[in-house]
Amino acid sequence: MLLLAATAALSNAVPAAAQRVSEGHAFLEAVRDRDGTKVTDALNEPGSTVVNARDISSGETGLHIATKRRDVTWIRFLTSRGGDPNIADKKGVTPLQIAASLGFADGVEALVKAGADVENANAAGETALISAVHRRDSGLVRMLLDNGASADRADNSGRTARDYARLQGERGIMMQIIEQSDEARSGKGEAVQYGPSL
Repeated sequence: MLLLAATAALSNAVPAAAQRVSEGHAFLEAVRDRDGTKVTDALNEPGSTVVNARDISSGETGLHIATKRRDVTWIRFLTSRGGDPNIADKKGVTPLQIAASLGFADGVEALVKAGADVENANAAGETALISAVHRRDSGLVRMLLDNGASADRADNSGRTARDYARLQGERGIMMQIIEQSDEARSGKGEAVQYGPSL
C-alpha cells in the first residue's frame, strides 16, 4: 500500500515538471511571435519566473530572442518584468554581446540601463567592447567605455580591445576613443591599468 502511494505521488510530480517546461516553451514561442497578450498573461501568473525561461536546446531567453530581432520595445518590456540581461546562452553569449555584435546601439543602451554587466565574456572570452572594436563601431565603443567596460580585459587569445584597436592602426579612431576614455578616467582619479587584470 505504501509503495502504491509513493508510485502515485511520483507519477503526479512528473506532469508538474513537464508543465513547467511547456510553460517556458510556450512563453518563448509567444516572445518569438510577439504575442503580447500571451506573454503578459504568463508573466502575471502568481509566482511566475517564466520571464527567464531558457530554450532547452540553445539556452536562449526571451531577451536573447528580442535582441536578435533588434526589438528595443520588447527588451525594455522584458527587463521591466524581471528579465535578467546577464543570463548567457549555451555558448556563453549574453543579450548585450548580441546587441554589440549587431551594432544595435539602442539595444546596448537598454540592456546596460537594465543592469547588463559590460564585462561579461562569451566562451571565447570576447566582451561586448571587443565586438564593438571588431565592428569599428565608434559609437558603441564610446558607450561601452562610458559605462565601465575595460579596454584591457583579454579574450581567450590573450588580446584585449586595446590590442585589437592597435591592430587597426596606432592612430585609428578606435585607439583614439580608448585613449580619450583613459584620459577621462585618469582625470576622475581612476587608475588606468594596462595588461591583464588579476
